[in-house]
Amino acid sequence: MSVSEPHVFRALELARRAVGRTEPNPRVGCVLVSADGARVLGEGHTQPAGQAHAEIVALQDAAARGEDVRGATAYVTLEPCAHHGRTGPCCDALVAAGIARVVASLADPNPLVGGQGFARLRAAGVAVEVGPGAAEARELNLGFLSRMVRGRPWVRMKVAASLDGQTALANGRSQWITGEAARADGHAWRARAGAVLTGIGTVLEDDPRLDVRLAPVGIQPPLVVVDSRLQTPPSAALFRVPQRPVWLYAAEDHPQAQAALEACGATVLHLPGAGGKVDLAALMKDLAGRGVNELHVEAGFKLNGSLLREGQVDELLVYLAPKLLGAGQGMVNIGPLEELTGAAGLEFAEVSRVGPDLRILARIPGRADFQAD
Repeated sequence: MSVSEPHVFRALELARRAVGRTEPNPRVGCVLVSADGARVLGEGHTQPAGQAHAEIVALQDAAARGEDVRGATAYVTLEPCAHHGRTGPCCDALVAAGIARVVASLADPNPLVGGQGFARLRAAGVAVEVGPGAAEARELNLGFLSRMVRGRPWVRMKVAASLDGQTALANGRSQWITGEAARADGHAWRARAGAVLTGIGTVLEDDPRLDVRLAPVGIQPPLVVVDSRLQTPPSAALFRVPQRPVWLYAAEDHPQAQAALEACGATVLHLPGAGGKVDLAALMKDLAGRGVNELHVEAGFKLNGSLLREGQVDELLVYLAPKLLGAGQGMVNIGPLEELTGAAGLEFAEVSRVGPDLRILARIPGRADFQAD
């Protein structure tokens, strides 16, 4: 954490509490501070979609404390919204409350906001400063920024492997390569996602639930299955997760199978691409239209390879166990390469220990550089 201003630090801390709870809205924190900077008057973070944004929660908190916020400074991690959605404009609420100054980490790239929040604040005589805590706020909201700027989610591919890069034995057995701490950590990353994606190969081989069980979660993220020929069995374990949407993406029409899957509660969508496969780029655009900010991928090496080859992955979340498995199934189906120059280059964003295992967050170079302000 590079933030030196304590109120910005606190606003970011509050924003982190919103992770996994606000889709499709961004994760935002707000702290209201007295004019002399001596007292915190109210604070809050964005609530689940359709409920109050961070600024409103902070104003409500101040009112509950009996505090007068006139002349106060609002420290907020994203530009206050300026449009009517399921809630009213936060910039207008701040003006009406008598806030004198707003310090925001980031401008909001949402075209419904796009600087209008700042403009309306300034027009009302509110001083506006933008920038403190920007890097941290961007990290918290890479998915939202990606959806707003690029029209697609931020895609994170999770892999659990041995030290020699094997995700399963040659016979397909993979439970468990990594330890309990890594598995729980992986569930925490599932919980923060707007949706979890897998492929039909994983469904048929492992029959997973792919829900969040080992970490706190507000609501279960929707499950996305890439299933070109609609081979998902209606008896699959993934249908036994209550109140979780299941979106199946197919390339071929199979009316009887579709009817059976829809009877299980699935939504079947057709996005045919080349070679009888699902159009993965179109899938990402469709998920963005459904409000998915972060997409968490847990698939087999074939689908992993397809996603990487087609440029649909932004970062890899890799758990490496201190084990050597020898010949088995690798992380991704790419290559074979003739030259090292053809390798898919990555940049390490974070390396840490999780129990006995190693967790690596590696990014495709330049993917987080899209302009959001």
